[in-house]
Amino acid sequence: MAAKKNDWKNREGVVYSTSNDFDYQYQQQEEAETLPKQQQNLIVKLDKSMRAGKQVTLVVGFVGNTTDLESLGKLLKTKCGVGGSVKDGEVIIQGDHRDKIVAVLQKEGYKAKRGN
Repeated sequence: MAAKKNDWKNREGVVYSTSNDFDYQYQQQEEAETLPKQQQNLIVKLDKSMRAGKQVTLVVGFVGNTTDLESLGKLLKTKCGVGGSVKDGEVIIQGDHRDKIVAVLQKEGYKAKRGN
């Protein structure tokens, strides 16, 4: 992580140091290695909670790095023709598109099943 010397907001637990040659070591978060498509166990489910009554389709269970998850989210948004996002390891697609998303994922080679 290339951080500025005075980037104090990312320092966990260090308030102040009197040493002139003190250099804070930032923790590197390693991303998980992306599993092959055949080993992914994706669950496609419908969610309305905390969304003002609007329905969204969630794809959960992806194991891998965020770049691969974002490319999967882009593929699903394109195939469904709707908007969405990728947050907290989940793909969020606007509307109820569970059957279509399961079909697209299985066609791409993922192990996917419909949740609730």
